Amino acid sequence: MATPNLHTISDLAREFDVTTRTIRFYEESGLLTPERDGQTRLYSDADRVKLKLILRGKRLGFSLSESRELIEMYDPDSDNRHQINALLGKIQKRREHLEAQLRDIQIMQDELDEAEAKCREALDECPD
Repeated sequence: MATPNLHTISDLAREFDVTTRTIRFYEESGLLTPERDGQTRLYSDADRVKLKLILRGKRLGFSLSESRELIEMYDPDSDNRHQINALLGKIQKRREHLEAQLRDIQIMQDELDEAEAKCREALDECPD
């Protein structure tokens, strides 16, 4: 590790099990803003937390722009009620989307079951 408050790109890649290319992508997207020491990128604790939040958002199915929106709402001098409410709203929308997908999958499974049953019936009726 570079110093207690600064992290190299390799440190973060290892800690979060992502590639350095992934971290550079988030940097190019303006979400992470490392300091430079020559060619070395040095990420702050704030950048580390942002990366953690970006990756968590990705696992939850949030787009990069949704994660950016939530991260930009953070205000260390407030109770962040606005940010938390926004996150709850996004969680609810994501949950509704997943529930709709589950319903669609169940319908498709039912249709596959029906098609399979008809195929098996047709095979049973075929002469040997």
